Amino acid sequence: MAKKSTRNDKRVARHARVRKDVFGTPERPRLCVYRSISNIFAQVIDDVSGTTLVSASSLDKELKASIANGGNKDAAKVVGEEVGKRAMAKGIDTVCFDRGGFLYHGRVKELADGARSAGLKF
Repeated sequence: MAKKSTRNDKRVARHARVRKDVFGTPERPRLCVYRSISNIFAQVIDDVSGTTLVSASSLDKELKASIANGGNKDAAKVVGEEVGKRAMAKGIDTVCFDRGGFLYHGRVKELADGARSAGLKF
């Protein structure tokens, strides 16, 4: 009997399909989003050198004080604004968005909107 595929298996397969086309360069790094049930994470990654340039999450000490619950839209917006501010401070103003296999709505959309409001273009 074949193993039943889980929701996460399907998400990982979607992410693999997206990653075929989405690739971060030093001029235009990749903004990668991961969301768990209780938190949300964002990283700006240069895939050429394989390094994380900027990151923010709902678990960061600076953000945790202002976030009541790390797994809602308000927290995602705050994390998006913070990753946008940190990227702009490092001179990164344009990124390609990697939704990580998640649907583009809810928390993922709020994080993207927060990053755009901080000045990132994608």
